[in-house]
Amino acid sequence: MRYWFPFPLLSLSLLAFWLLVNQSVSPGAIVLGSILAISLAWAMTNLTPHKSRLRRIGAAFRLFGTLVVDIAQSNLTVFRTLLRRRRPITQSSFVTLRLTLHDENAIALLSIFLTTAPGTAWIEYDRRTHLLLMHVLDTGDGKDWQAIVTDRYERLLKEIFE
Repeated sequence: MRYWFPFPLLSLSLLAFWLLVNQSVSPGAIVLGSILAISLAWAMTNLTPHKSRLRRIGAAFRLFGTLVVDIAQSNLTVFRTLLRRRRPITQSSFVTLRLTLHDENAIALLSIFLTTAPGTAWIEYDRRTHLLLMHVLDTGDGKDWQAIVTDRYERLLKEIFE
């Protein structure tokens, strides 16, 4: 059974996503979605993802709360920046940060978090030097992005994964 469904939760999630995107629960959509879901799960066995253990679930809930608040604040900030009549010059730039995370899944989650928040984008990560290059829409506000990423996200991700 494990041979046919190497990642059963992934297969079910992909099938559910397929049915949502197609907005149909017809037999054809279910069969095609099942074939795609099982095929992609087989492809995942070749990728051999690194398995992590969640160490502190409470930290995961705190991280989720922090992320929701940050995304809401970023949305409002970008909204205000783009819709002002008298636009002050926004100073967007690339910022280089040093990460202390070592768990691959924690780094992947951090990339999702930073890209999800409007006004920031994960550009490149160098595994050898642990340097992250990200783009920030407005760096003229004086925020220290190294401290923001380290204090708000990295610390909690370390509690959860390392």
